[in-house]
Amino acid sequence: MAINNWYKDKVFYQIWPRSFKDGNGDGMGDLYGVYEKLDYIKSLGCDGIWFSPLYPSPGIDCGYDISDYMNIAEEFGGMDAFKKVLDGAHERGMKVIMDLVVNHTSDQHEWFQKSRRRIEPYTDYYIWRPAKPNGKLPNNWDSLFEGKAWTWDEMRGEYYMHLFAIQQADLNMDNPLVREEVKKILRFWLDMGVDGFREDVITFISKPEGLPDDKLMPASKGIFMFNHGPHLHEYLEEFHRDVFSKYDCMTLAESPLVTPKKALEYIDENNNPVLDMFIQFETQEADSFMTDYYHMPFNLRKLKRSYTKWQEKLDGKGWNMLYIENHDHPRMVSRYGSERFQKESGKMLAVSYLFQKGTPFIYQGQEIGMTNWYPSDPEMYEDVQTRWQYFNVATKKSPEKRLKRLWDGSRDSARTPVQWSAEENAGFTTGTPWFYINENYKDINVADQEKDENSVLNFYRRAIKLRKELSSVKNGNYKEHGKMSSSFYTYSREDDREKLLIVCSFTEKTKKWSVPSGFDLASAELLLSNYDKLDGTTLKPYETRVYRWVK
Repeated sequence: MAINNWYKDKVFYQIWPRSFKDGNGDGMGDLYGVYEKLDYIKSLGCDGIWFSPLYPSPGIDCGYDISDYMNIAEEFGGMDAFKKVLDGAHERGMKVIMDLVVNHTSDQHEWFQKSRRRIEPYTDYYIWRPAKPNGKLPNNWDSLFEGKAWTWDEMRGEYYMHLFAIQQADLNMDNPLVREEVKKILRFWLDMGVDGFREDVITFISKPEGLPDDKLMPASKGIFMFNHGPHLHEYLEEFHRDVFSKYDCMTLAESPLVTPKKALEYIDENNNPVLDMFIQFETQEADSFMTDYYHMPFNLRKLKRSYTKWQEKLDGKGWNMLYIENHDHPRMVSRYGSERFQKESGKMLAVSYLFQKGTPFIYQGQEIGMTNWYPSDPEMYEDVQTRWQYFNVATKKSPEKRLKRLWDGSRDSARTPVQWSAEENAGFTTGTPWFYINENYKDINVADQEKDENSVLNFYRRAIKLRKELSSVKNGNYKEHGKMSSSFYTYSREDDREKLLIVCSFTEKTKKWSVPSGFDLASAELLLSNYDKLDGTTLKPYETRVYRWVK
């Protein structure tokens, strides 16, 4: 746990290594490219970096299928390159957190290869079960990526569990030897100087005893059984007691289907917390049902309810992790904003969350308003989950409609290389890029926006600088106004020194906005806006404003 709660003052930048910047010309993003761009990240006002997995991996799930937890993949530059980046970040006053992926490993990991051969002590490192007498699977749970959650291993003569891709075998965290392995991994990186971990689907690590069938869920069977399992808090407390409590580090837990009430069981600062923050998915569900692939029209009221619920329920108890984009979701301008008003909505979306209470995370490319990718052929997608969706879900629909589902919901839209310039391959690489470049890179790129004072990029810099200067953003009260509006998100922040009013228009129409009672705009200072000229209380498409009153 972070002894001094330093994470509360940080703004983090998430790097998805494959697509950030290629520094050696082989077409793959790497740590050489990261080192080259450390000053750029710092210039945003970001003082922390979260790395998605850098470990050796077969790449079935783009690095989340790990084959060696205590090394850095050669394709990213190896350990020497990582240590150079780590030192470079620390020299710039930036923290570095790694991805901890211990619900599962790659099936190529040494542990799995020995476990399938029943070599001690690895025999029970994974969740193995024989076939039922009638030849059926051990239970009826579904994988979240592809098919059922069980695959037969001929060598072992048993099924192994995989809640994600077939090649991602679930670890048996009930085995104390496995938990000791996890602690070794944590100490290895913390001793090197890493400042903490984002813990991938950490709430899945404890499965219910006996692995019973799910008799309630018609689809995604098992998810409410293996999420927040019976020993989860016990295991997280063990990791905290034996490792995290001995380092000044932060822990950020990822958890699908988590509510503020459930999150507080782990992060309540008044009740022996075992984690620092949660990545929740609720704010990603304003245009979908449970998963991005079940797309629905955007509902601003749903988004606002989620924002406000997390702000209010955690207030004075736990700390929010704030984000609108990461590697697991399509681009936000294309979802909650507008590609037609890319510049305006990109800025508005920044304000919608950057002035809330919590620690903001910015995902690579978000700061220039990168948009979704629209390939013409489903075979162009790389992501294992995306490909499964196209070829196995809603197969009675036309190919065009199935492809449209991917355009709306695929994670690959967030994984196209960062658009650094209008030059060949968007300035990402001098070689052949590992993945497709979004075709709009000549219109949306860092180099052009650096030269434009009114760009999305420079707006992010101003917004981040402002959030760090304003006392009410870190410590002030949060209140939503105009809850029933389907066009505007308005909220205030207030402490004993100042009061802020933030308004965000989520519509392409020019509309009249009602100023909340008790706020006199005539006496306010306008701190930030995405339009040069304001028209009273009439807001233009995707307009945003931040007002301040000094007490």
